[in-house]
Amino acid sequence: MKKGFYFGVLVMLGFSLMSSMCSNDDDGGSPSNNTQQIAQIESTAESGSWRITNFNDSGQNETSDFTGYAFTFNSDGSLIATNGSDSLTGTWSVTNDSNSSDDSSSDDDIDFNIFFPVPESNNFEDLNDDWDITSVSSTKIELIDISGGNGGTDILVFEKN
Repeated sequence: MKKGFYFGVLVMLGFSLMSSMCSNDDDGGSPSNNTQQIAQIESTAESGSWRITNFNDSGQNETSDFTGYAFTFNSDGSLIATNGSDSLTGTWSVTNDSNSSDDSSSDDDIDFNIFFPVPESNNFEDLNDDWDITSVSSTKIELIDISGGNGGTDILVFEKN
């Protein structure tokens, strides 16, 4: 009888050890692995003043809506857009995207989040989104968003002033 009991305990212990050694991470990556990349993107965005050189809203070029505006991404998360006479303050952040309903094929991509508290009729409302980053350099930040509703693709490009 004791022999069967010990065998059962050993089997259960073996399964416990095996399950604790397995990872539930299918792609080998983890959103937390993006910490250094996020810090680099934040540092780049905070490094000066930017202008929008391309804003394409579902096939419509609306870049001219933001002509003359300089965008400043501050380290406190505030985002200021000013054209000399007008100034709008919003927020921005760079975050891990762990939302599986996102348009990206990867669950650990990075989002560039922009929010201006304006009415829907304001041009700046079109910038409010959790943009996917397509590329970042010291002089250019390229973003894309594929709408879940109508399937349209929005493109937003900032270039350093």
